Amino acid sequence: MIIYLDTSALIKRYIEETGSTDARGWIQRADGIGTSEITKVEMASAISRLIRAGQVSEHDGQLSWKDFENDWSFINVLLVSTEVVERAVSLTRRHRLRAYDAVHLAAALIWQEALAEPVTLATFDRELWQAARQDGMHVYPAAG
Repeated sequence: MIIYLDTSALIKRYIEETGSTDARGWIQRADGIGTSEITKVEMASAISRLIRAGQVSEHDGQLSWKDFENDWSFINVLLVSTEVVERAVSLTRRHRLRAYDAVHLAAALIWQEALAEPVTLATFDRELWQAARQDGMHVYPAAG
């Protein structure tokens, strides 16, 4: 199984929250893992937000970030090319997605086309999950 992780799924590998066990299992079983380069910015933002909100200690947040950075080189990082941006524009208009969600879906779809084999998109964002299903992708979790 090849899996594309958006930030809502990938963060669960580093921060314990609902769905973390599932996300870690998907990652362990995957033959390949990919995400967009924007995920790095989103991860930094999410971890910082959790620290500010007091949901994660500064120490644990820093450890999570360090673990994430160590893993980054093992992830297929998909660049935000003009092709991805143009596909994301189309997806935003068709599905009424938020900007970065559209970029995630565009990157996953283009990666799937390039590999010529199924890619499963993992997300805990309901709108992105529905859009990916409508565009014919396999999605995790199984029910959105």
